[in-house]
Amino acid sequence: MPRIRNDRSESIDELFRGILSLRDIEECYHFFGDLFTVQELSAFAQRLQVAHMLSDGKTYEAIRGEISTSSSTITRVNTELRYGSGGYKLVLDRLAQEDPHPE
Repeated sequence: MPRIRNDRSESIDELFRGILSLRDIEECYHFFGDLFTVQELSAFAQRLQVAHMLSDGKTYEAIRGEISTSSSTITRVNTELRYGSGGYKLVLDRLAQEDPHPE
């Protein structure tokens, strides 16, 4: 069960509805550029990148060799991949369906 459900609120629901209303990547750049600092957005993007690499079977050392991230970030993402609510897997699976032959 997703842990965020414990903290469900009208303001979080409104945020998620706002995200779901975005129509394309350009709109995402506008909204998330306003919502997050450059550092915050980069950190969230990096977590998804780490999740992708872990899902591909890469080791912590290989990941740290490719991107500048801490072991604690890799551990946190790995924990969510293994024991979380399945959000990373859901998104990674959908992204793979969109682009079955990534670079």
